[in-house]
Amino acid sequence: MIQLETGAARLSVSPHGAEVTAWSVADLPLLWRPEPAIWAETAPILFPVVGWTKNSKMRVGSKTYPLGLHGFARHREFEILEQAAAVTRLRLQSDAETRRLYPFDFLLTVEHRLTEESFATRLIVENIGAGAMPYACGVHPGFRWPFAGGDVSDYVVRFDATENPEVPMIAPGGLIGKSTRHLPLEQNVLPLSGALFENDALCFLNAKSRGLRFEAPNGAAIRLETQDFPHLALWCRPGAGFLCLEAWTGMSDPADFSGELFAKPSMRALGPGSAATHAVTYSYLAPPARR
Repeated sequence: MIQLETGAARLSVSPHGAEVTAWSVADLPLLWRPEPAIWAETAPILFPVVGWTKNSKMRVGSKTYPLGLHGFARHREFEILEQAAAVTRLRLQSDAETRRLYPFDFLLTVEHRLTEESFATRLIVENIGAGAMPYACGVHPGFRWPFAGGDVSDYVVRFDATENPEVPMIAPGGLIGKSTRHLPLEQNVLPLSGALFENDALCFLNAKSRGLRFEAPNGAAIRLETQDFPHLALWCRPGAGFLCLEAWTGMSDPADFSGELFAKPSMRALGPGSAATHAVTYSYLAPPARR
């Protein structure tokens, strides 16, 4: 386990999946602690797809590959490139096993950087193959809910901009359905409850906001800011004690999708020798001082 430390902030990172496994500020733990019977992860890195593929398979040309939920990066061991007091960089490179699932040559570098109030994650995707490479990536950290006391129903998510209250229904198999559901969004504020997640994740596709705040009733907040992540998502298992604040470049297959990977909605394509960078910052905002 890699341990980063800056002032009173601590961040733990596992080389398995390059996953952040713990984050605390001034001894306040902010991330979900895995419970295998509920959700066995904390903050998985999603690559080379985001969400579900139909029947856990995808097609490239005439060949089908067994590429399932959120891809495979979260299940692989990363090489540690750098480990300092407040930053670590890890890398995953394509090999025979990844090509069995995804027939492209790539480098995926994950950098985690800690400050006294925040941690930032950068994903650098590189195409080291001879042809175009389709990909999607994302971050999926689960935060304690509640993280600062109070009742879960008194927490809200406040988006930077006014979002569309109509979000896709999640179809069987985790796919994006044709119909939508209406959320109780009051301009840019979403009151939270477990019932909101009975149909799975809330997917804000092509969101207007580049960030949001997960706010506690005492005024404390966890702030998410994104760079080149067009989609935002919220997910939990109702009553389990966590809320995921996610940022994606891609999404699950639509329920009626039958095309190949290059045609999957919201996939990016990198040319040979090209690279792309996607980044997020999560900050802890302390409650206002009482007078």
